[in-house]
Amino acid sequence: MKYTTLPNTDIKVSKICLGTMTWGNQNTQDEGFAQMDYALDKGINFFDCAELYPVPATPETYGETERIIGNWFAKSGNRDKVILTSKIAGNGDYTSHIRTNGFSKQALNDAVNNSLKRLQTDYIDLYQLHWPERDTNYFGERDYNHSTNSQWQDNFNEILHNLEALITSGKIRHIGISNEKAWGAMRFMQESKSHNLPRMITIQNAYSLLNRVFEGDLAEVSHRENMGLLAYSPMAFGVLSAKYIKGKDTANSRLNKFSRYTRYSSEQATKATKRYLKIAEDNNMSLAQMALAFVNDRPFLTSNIIGATSMEQLEENIDSINISLSEDVMKAINEVHAEIPNPAP
Repeated sequence: MKYTTLPNTDIKVSKICLGTMTWGNQNTQDEGFAQMDYALDKGINFFDCAELYPVPATPETYGETERIIGNWFAKSGNRDKVILTSKIAGNGDYTSHIRTNGFSKQALNDAVNNSLKRLQTDYIDLYQLHWPERDTNYFGERDYNHSTNSQWQDNFNEILHNLEALITSGKIRHIGISNEKAWGAMRFMQESKSHNLPRMITIQNAYSLLNRVFEGDLAEVSHRENMGLLAYSPMAFGVLSAKYIKGKDTANSRLNKFSRYTRYSSEQATKATKRYLKIAEDNNMSLAQMALAFVNDRPFLTSNIIGATSMEQLEENIDSINISLSEDVMKAINEVHAEIPNPAP
C-alpha cells in the first residue's frame, strides 16, 4: 500500500480509502466485516462513511452503515488501526427524514453524537459536511444558475465556530467538505484565516475518467490552499468496470438495482467509456485497473475512495495501487478527454 498524510496534519492515511455506502443495502453486515478485514490486511487504514449511508437514503436504513462499522470495531478491537471519516447530511427532500435544520449548532451536535453512538467510538478523525446548504451546482449539475429567491444566508463563520467546539470537546479531530465548489471552499478558507478557526483540510468530490471537473478551479484551490481531494465514484457507479458494456452486470449491480442513478449513463459517457476500454485492453489492463490507477496518480489526490459489492471487486480495486500508467496511456486518455470532456459532471 502507498500512503499520504491528511493535509496540515501528521496523520498517515492509505492512498486507497475503503468506501462503505453499500453496507446495509447491497451488502450484509457479514460482507462488510469481510471487506474491512481484507482491506486492513492489505494496508488500508482509511475508512469513509456518512450518517445517511447506505444509499439510496431511506428512513428504514438510516445510519445502518455506521452501525455495521461500530459492530466491527466492537468485535475486532481495531478502532485504533483505522482513520475514520463520517459526514453530516445536508438539507433536501432526499434527507428530510434525517433533519431539516442544516448545519446549525444543534444539527451538528446531534449528528456527531448519534454517529459516535452508532460507530461505538469516542471520536471521528475527519468529519465532513456532505454537501452545501446553499443552492449550487453539485451532484451532476454542470452549470451554476443563480437563484434570487434563495433563503440561504452566509453562515461559514458560524459553521466553523460550531465545528471548533466539537474539536475542542474531542469528539472530532479534523474537518472537511464534500460536493463543494471553489467559491465555498475559499469562503471556508477565508474565515479560517481571518478568525483563527479550524481549516477544512480535505474536499470529497466526484472524480474519475468521466468526471474531471475538479481539474478546473478546485485543482488550483487544492494545491495553493493545501486541501486534499478525497475522490469518490472513481469507478463511476461501476460504469468504468465495463460490465454494463460487456453485459456482465447482474440484477444486484447498482444501476440495475437503483435506476435513479443515471449520472454516468449518458450517451456521451457511454461513448467515452468504450474508448477508454479500448485503451485499457490495448495495454493489457482491465478498464477498472486503468480507471483507478489514473485517479491514484493525480497530484492533488489525498486518497481514492473505492467501493465494492464483492470481494473480487475489492481485490481488483485495491491492487490498482500497484499500477502506473505510461506516458502513452496518459496521452491516449487525454485525447479522449479532449474530444469528450467531462461527459458525467
